[in-house]
Amino acid sequence: MRWSERQRAMLREMGIEVWSPIGDIRPAEAADAVPEPNPAPTAVGPTAPVAAPPAPPPAEPAAPATTLERPTVDRATIATLDWPALREAVANCRACALCESRRQTVFGVGHEHAHWMIVGEAPGEQEDLKGEPFVGPAGRLLDAMLAALDLTREPGPPERQVYIANTLKCRPPGNRNPLPEELARCEPYLVRQIELVRPRIVVAMGRFAVQALLRTNDAIGRLRGRVHRYQGVPLVVTYHPAYLLRQPADKAKAWDDLCLAAEVIERQGAAGP
Repeated sequence: MRWSERQRAMLREMGIEVWSPIGDIRPAEAADAVPEPNPAPTAVGPTAPVAAPPAPPPAEPAAPATTLERPTVDRATIATLDWPALREAVANCRACALCESRRQTVFGVGHEHAHWMIVGEAPGEQEDLKGEPFVGPAGRLLDAMLAALDLTREPGPPERQVYIANTLKCRPPGNRNPLPEELARCEPYLVRQIELVRPRIVVAMGRFAVQALLRTNDAIGRLRGRVHRYQGVPLVVTYHPAYLLRQPADKAKAWDDLCLAAEVIERQGAAGP
């Protein structure tokens, strides 16, 4: 098959080489042919040495990596925020690296003036997906425990609808334990939530919630069974529902802790306003 020079050039651009015998281009096609440039004359005799290309300049040393500085949490400002402003501050928080991996923040749910406030540890995968604390199997167990005391997270009066929050508002990757610096940077948000709710009783569930609120490294087993204080508010320590799912034998102890919290509420009611 005969090809014009224009067609041959297109084929070469596509990586296809076409062979044809010399003189195979017809006169009508010769007008389309693009003359090749004359090759440079070949030197006769000894080949002159070719100068080596100049060496590239030495590369400048790379700038040392700098640590990304996170904005600090202004405790004084947070202490003045109302509920909408506090929720917005949490949603926009970038004070620690957890903001890079979260799907969304987990602010808290419940009555904003609840008598009962439940404080958990850090959001897990389900909480990160839904944006609500204590969901999934642990959340269902917590709901059952609250229902046994005629309490709920669903809409209701402040004496029945609890307020639920976590010490951390973002999920640690892989559900790992919270780091001390993460707890420290997130603490002002929880402090403000407690100040706004003004609960009659706080129930701290899990080791990290207890450590954050009571500033102690003591085990829950040594702290439960008595009433502590957090900024003047009675506080009862108990196990996290996720732990109870792994250690169901301790559910009876957790029930005793909730009954102790209920007794605190009853004594407050008996004492009057």
